[in-house]
Amino acid sequence: MIPHRIIHLRAEAPSLPPYGSPCTGCGLCCAWAPCPVGVIISRRWRGRCRALVWQHDRYVCRALAQPERVWPWLPGAALPLVRRWLRRAIAAGAGCDAHLETLRP
Repeated sequence: MIPHRIIHLRAEAPSLPPYGSPCTGCGLCCAWAPCPVGVIISRRWRGRCRALVWQHDRYVCRALAQPERVWPWLPGAALPLVRRWLRRAIAAGAGCDAHLETLRP
């Protein structure tokens, strides 16, 4: 059983999609706990990932959307490789993997 936790997200954030469905950018999974890459970025195993940011109308991973802000020491030529590696590392595009239930106020 997953413990209850209150997670504050923007009211206009999309809803959590059904498990396995395409990501909606709801941010719940990254607000619950960081992925393995997020653990490195956030330097913690629990709680909101520091790479989670609101962008336009959804939550995104800053490490994927703006890797130059997360790793400013990387040469520009390396950014496409970093993005490709990161998409694979966080399973971007593989579908929602958050086994979480939500309640909206």
